[in-house]
Amino acid sequence: MIRLLQVCLTFVCAAVFAALVAGTVPVVAHAQQSSPSQASGGQTEVDFDEWEKVAQRAEEVVEAARASSPALGELRSELARWRERLNAAQDVNSSTISTVQRQLEALGPLPENGQESDGIAAQRQELTDRLGELQAPVRRAELAHSRADGLIKGIDQILRDRQTDALLDFGPIPLNPVHWPGTVTTLLESAGALHSEAVSQWSRPSQPDQLLGALPVSGILLLLGGVLLARGRRWSRQLTRRVLQDGESAVRWIAAFVVSLGSFAVPFFGLFLIVVAVWFTGLLGTRTQQFIETVLYASLIYLVARWLASRIFPSDDVRSAPLCLEEDARWAGRWYGALLGLVMGLHHVLERVKEIFGWSEAAGNVVFFPLAVLAALLLWRLGGLLVLHSAETADDSGEETHRARMTRLLGRLLVVLAVIAPVLAAVGYVSLSKFLLFPSVLTLMGLAALVVLQRLVIEIYAAVTGNRAGAGESLIPVVVGSVLVLLSMPVFALIWGARVTDLTELWTQFVDGVTIGDTRISPTIFLTLAIVFVFGLVATRLLQGALKNSVLPKTKIDPGGRNAIVSGIGYVGIFLAALIAITSAGIDLSSLAIVAGALSVGIGFGLQNIVSNFVSGIILLIERPISEGDWIEVGGQHGTVRDISVRSTRIETFDRTDVIVPNADFVSGTVTNYTRGNTIGRVIVSVGVAYGTDTRRVEEILLEIAKAHPLVLLNPAPYIVFQNFGASSLDFEIRAILRDVNFVLNVKSDMNHEIARRFAEEGIEIPFAQQDIWLRNPEVLPGTAKPKADDPTPQEQRPPDTQSPAKAHVTGQDLADGDGDADGDGR
Repeated sequence: MIRLLQVCLTFVCAAVFAALVAGTVPVVAHAQQSSPSQASGGQTEVDFDEWEKVAQRAEEVVEAARASSPALGELRSELARWRERLNAAQDVNSSTISTVQRQLEALGPLPENGQESDGIAAQRQELTDRLGELQAPVRRAELAHSRADGLIKGIDQILRDRQTDALLDFGPIPLNPVHWPGTVTTLLESAGALHSEAVSQWSRPSQPDQLLGALPVSGILLLLGGVLLARGRRWSRQLTRRVLQDGESAVRWIAAFVVSLGSFAVPFFGLFLIVVAVWFTGLLGTRTQQFIETVLYASLIYLVARWLASRIFPSDDVRSAPLCLEEDARWAGRWYGALLGLVMGLHHVLERVKEIFGWSEAAGNVVFFPLAVLAALLLWRLGGLLVLHSAETADDSGEETHRARMTRLLGRLLVVLAVIAPVLAAVGYVSLSKFLLFPSVLTLMGLAALVVLQRLVIEIYAAVTGNRAGAGESLIPVVVGSVLVLLSMPVFALIWGARVTDLTELWTQFVDGVTIGDTRISPTIFLTLAIVFVFGLVATRLLQGALKNSVLPKTKIDPGGRNAIVSGIGYVGIFLAALIAITSAGIDLSSLAIVAGALSVGIGFGLQNIVSNFVSGIILLIERPISEGDWIEVGGQHGTVRDISVRSTRIETFDRTDVIVPNADFVSGTVTNYTRGNTIGRVIVSVGVAYGTDTRRVEEILLEIAKAHPLVLLNPAPYIVFQNFGASSLDFEIRAILRDVNFVLNVKSDMNHEIARRFAEEGIEIPFAQQDIWLRNPEVLPGTAKPKADDPTPQEQRPPDTQSPAKAHVTGQDLADGDGDADGDGR
């Protein structure tokens, strides 16, 4: 009873794992051995004599390569335990060795002439001998560890070769009629053995009393189990529809998903109760009990496969279906998935029965072949549905998404596999056919489980954030989905024949890392470096925030200086965080000297601009010729300084565009800072008046306009400059100092409006440009008639007051009209 309860509990745990990960992969427990024994001083003790015996025995086994696979597995486990102990022994006396090495370094190098004082020479010799004694067990442990590692690799190679030979083994052909009668006989004998075992159990003298005593409990369990097995899936589906009937929100979808788990959990629990009820009757023999346990596990495979098929090819939740298919195709997909689960369950039962009753290889191949054909047909159909989905998701131009292309590739691979696997089984390569066929089915179920879990992650994220429309494209669900894929890799490796020892070996190599020179690079080092650096970065940001918001505002430092201090502390903090993280991880910076030397050459030749900008950024932060918020002009660009970084400075122009200027341009070029120190600046407004205007009156009006503007300072007072005598006007300028030069354009516009208004009231004319056009030989212009003999000559047509060619007075307006006909004569 206790053993059956343990088995049933194992199946229940496997059901939960199957629903959440792959639904079909047995959980393989790998018990780790206890840590090596520790001496009182914290150092690992290794019996090297005992290790030598184990190593010699392992070498003999590896060289002979005749031991069974289970024996090789046990020997490998023993060697792995020794390797862990030897790996720990490599750290023995590490602190003492470091101390002695530092003492030798303190003595300095041996003089070139080899002569030094007797006391120092004796001390150096003593420390050297002491270092050799301390390093001796370490070197011995390193050699033993390398030997153990090589033996483990040799055993792994033997096991892989045997696995490959088993896959390529040519066995009895299942289509050969010679094997059919023996297969039928084997099946009948197996059924007869189960019947005989049941009869033997029934014939026991104590059986009637045991049956009568267990009848009430067994009857209740049978009734309850039968109801759950028959109605559990229907109840789960009805409850799921009731949850979703009022609308499909993220929370409702999650609740419906949890309820849908009952579609396989409830029937499986019902079958479990039926098995327990039968066990109470005492009618189960040893082989019958093993057979029922196998059937129970096979039923789990079928139920989970049917549930996954209902999630991938839903009948109700069409909007969020993973595949873009019509209702008929989705109905077919549900049937194909459920039948594949049934085939997988039958295959598991037949393999177990073959082992229990000792079937011959020929009988096993004959029984397997119909399942292979049926599984291949179902894979063919599912592959066609996947190809159909990729065609449905293509847009009008025929372009496919990456996910659609991968789905189409998977569908075609399934079609090819569905053709190859039965052919291999038909010609006698049954083991290879099994290896290709059933792991492919398990992989499909695992991929379906990943798709379902990814959808669950998206819905949970949508429920938390309230953004269901954009949850699928958010970063967090994508990252979680990637993590799920990485975590599923070991499961898929086990599906395709990898051993647990292979995975543990890969993990050991990953944890140990690689050695580069005297430095070992491992995930632990990277994790330590990342944690220390992140901690230092967070501490730097907290210090910057405290200075920026609490300390510096209470000082008399200007905003630009405060920003420079905060930025400088940020750079120093990042540098110190990186330095502390590297040293905390155990990376020797002295070993990077050669790399730093090579980088210095590259910096000198290829990174000149980057280094120049970096140094210029430091100079800008120290000297502060510009600060954030200053209005500057550099390289013909006007704008406001928004951010000063190490490499460049961001300037926001007045049309709200960002200009990224390298810091070297500020140090080596000319920069105009309009607001350095204060915002006081000058405005110059130019205006011209017509010749003959009273210049003193103009000066008075302009001075009144300047003094009346609220942004103009009266100390120093504005003044008017009679600039010069222009070609068409008398030129004046208003020169005034503004309290805020950032509004210089607004002030200039206000003054121009006021000048126009006052000049109009005073009758002062603002002239515009005039031009004189001289027409030489107007008779050659198009449309001009030649002069007759009695017509006056051009000389006679000239004005009486000049002998020059005809002169036309053209204003700027006439030129704007585009005709140039100033005198109206049509010329």
